[in-house]
Amino acid sequence: MVEIRTTEENTTVDQDMKATTAITDTEPQISPILGYTDEPLLPLSKACSPLNEILHNMSFYTQLALDETPEQPPDGLTIDESAAIRLYTIEWDKPHRSLYSMLNYHLKNNDHEALLPYFKYIKLFVTALVKLPCIPPLTVWRGVTKNLSGEFPPGAEMTWWAFSSCTTEMTVLENNMYLGNEGDRTLFSVEVMNGRTIKAHSHFVTEDEILLLSGTHMVAQSQLSPADNLYIIHLKQ
Repeated sequence: MVEIRTTEENTTVDQDMKATTAITDTEPQISPILGYTDEPLLPLSKACSPLNEILHNMSFYTQLALDETPEQPPDGLTIDESAAIRLYTIEWDKPHRSLYSMLNYHLKNNDHEALLPYFKYIKLFVTALVKLPCIPPLTVWRGVTKNLSGEFPPGAEMTWWAFSSCTTEMTVLENNMYLGNEGDRTLFSVEVMNGRTIKAHSHFVTEDEILLLSGTHMVAQSQLSPADNLYIIHLKQ
């Protein structure tokens, strides 16, 4: 799942790739999930119980993630930890907003109060993510169907509070479902040091998704416009 969605609506690589979302959280701030580490580490069903009244059919998707998780997940994760990642990748039936869509929406808006019901899930989710081996330093890609070149001058620093999905396959973004070849487009070339590959724990087993944790700090290195309405911005973690 690589993000191609706006802050209001995100999708997956089969529908809308999560490598392309509006990137607006550029100002350094206190983490909007400050305090989640104080939560107990709970089974997935209990960690998600505060969200049952917030997200449509939450208990169904929670059970779906658990049912899809093998009894012995890879990478040394428990069933609940692996299922927490899988739940993050599941796309809710339209028109309902998915877990990752709402979670990242509140993270981008720095809405601490709205994020409080997510804290128990975030504790389990992040516990699972940090168990995954870091990928070696490499360049990954994200994109948006907007001209954001003015917001990322060389030397600008930014923090991505949302969990940020990226792809290693730049050509995927040329699909009309994602960035396409027309209109304003901004392509981010991101040098990352500690991304996590979540394919082995994803609902979409064919997706080579690299996930960056909340709070990833970036510095803009350079930018260019190789074609009309296309802007490439080089970021470095």
